[in-house]
Amino acid sequence: MSLKRVLTLSFLAGISLSSISQVGAGIDARMLRYPDVSREQISFVYAGDIWVVSREGGRAHRLSSPLGEETFSRFSPDGSRLAFSANYDGNTDVYVVPAAGGDVSRVTHHPGRDRLIDWTPDGSQLLFSSRRSSGIAAVTQLYRVSAQGGLPSRLPVAYGEFGSFSPQGNQIAYTTKWRAFRNWKRYRGGMAPEIWLFDLESLDARNISNSPANDEEPMWHGSTIYFLSDRGPRQRSNLWAYSLRNRRIRQVTRFTEVDVEFPAIGPMDIVFQAGGRLFLMDLESEEHQEVEVQVVTDRTTLRPRTVKVGRRIQNGQISPTGKRALFEARGEIFTVPAKHGFVRQLTRSPGSAERTPAWSPDGKQIAFWSDASGEYELVIRRSDGKGEEQKLTSLGPGFRYQPYWSPDSRKIAFIDHTQSIQILDVESGEISQVDRGLWRLHEDLENFRVSWSSDSQWLAYSRGLETQNSAIFLYDLEASESHQVTSGYYSDTSPVFDPEGKYLYYFSNRNLDPVDSDLDATWVDPNSTNILALVLRKDVPSP
Repeated sequence: MSLKRVLTLSFLAGISLSSISQVGAGIDARMLRYPDVSREQISFVYAGDIWVVSREGGRAHRLSSPLGEETFSRFSPDGSRLAFSANYDGNTDVYVVPAAGGDVSRVTHHPGRDRLIDWTPDGSQLLFSSRRSSGIAAVTQLYRVSAQGGLPSRLPVAYGEFGSFSPQGNQIAYTTKWRAFRNWKRYRGGMAPEIWLFDLESLDARNISNSPANDEEPMWHGSTIYFLSDRGPRQRSNLWAYSLRNRRIRQVTRFTEVDVEFPAIGPMDIVFQAGGRLFLMDLESEEHQEVEVQVVTDRTTLRPRTVKVGRRIQNGQISPTGKRALFEARGEIFTVPAKHGFVRQLTRSPGSAERTPAWSPDGKQIAFWSDASGEYELVIRRSDGKGEEQKLTSLGPGFRYQPYWSPDSRKIAFIDHTQSIQILDVESGEISQVDRGLWRLHEDLENFRVSWSSDSQWLAYSRGLETQNSAIFLYDLEASESHQVTSGYYSDTSPVFDPEGKYLYYFSNRNLDPVDSDLDATWVDPNSTNILALVLRKDVPSP
């Protein structure tokens, strides 16, 4: 079936379903994303497809249903067409479809990812961002292209992520950076976006936000530029407004519990999402209200189904006997035989995620993190699959990483999202604070490792210092004291006790052999990592 027919039939099916009065046919939807608004309708993305609904809310109709995900739908100025980005053909490009459903037209054809931003004020062209010729993989530039297709032309600005044209189309408010999809908030630093005003005729530019906060996604309306910012006292993302007349900035919305996300401007309103819901703000009064939306869907993605997880295994370990292996796959925990035997699924919990399993050295138990309670807590269960799970912690909100059993199978060490290194006593449930890192991020915490001494009385680990180097530390469980055992002058990581307790092996970046670059005046120190041994007892000679 052609894409044209899929889009047309999808829209007609939505219209016919809207007349059904059957109780429960509509779902009070959440996770409504990338909204836009015209004089009559609101468009948004739900479950990877574009939907449209009246400005007043109510029953929404699915506009698209082909394979591939649609994002950033935008109404033309007259509301008759919708432009959007989609990965229909294995690549993200810009498309246009009638707002009432019908034939979809592909506008861009470059292998680079093209993200739609908006229409030009006269409705003849589309503004989009792309990395197609920026020369830097993480940086995009702004382009205009005819809504009918053709060769795009790049705007005369170095880089660009989001932008909005003035009503006359001779100026643009834009940002060179973007933080909407970053996995941390309240960022303050060099990558915080700022809003620039650029004259497309004189090529003059000026910064109109001038703040260490994240100011992005500008929307031009008359003599006011609305934008998204977390510059408020609670550092929540809200709508703010910049006046072109007096150059003053003021706060417009005041959400305190959730962030405003992905705002878009129409002829009379700004629509935005907050807490998974849609809100519509009148541009004249600047008052906003929630738009209640119901979607009609067969919920096929919620049907129970069998999934092959062989290609999704992660966090593997070998059992103490070497006869079985332990894996996490798609939120479940499995053990598999080395040669002969059966696959044992230890968890059967489609409503929760189990992560980072660890096999106890005595082979009897497996520990892992589970969010069955609503937050990730440490759980153990028998490795043979018999019996019930036992929840060991009640830590509450937060994220935790790979657990590490002590050799006597009585204690478990782990690190959490606050970089706190902790040890849990399995029998008593008591948790001891070992140390706390300074600057590790999520990827570093995922790779955090510890090493237990063979008598389970010492814990070795690496922690970052204020110098941005790492040093090796030893924690004495009996004295509850941590000792730094390398200077930190070089970066020292990955400590490992030898089984006899004579040495502590670790990596150290101290092999300084600078090499001159062939391309520029740069000296680098490749292959600086060595394996070193630290003597742990006075009666042991230095290696």
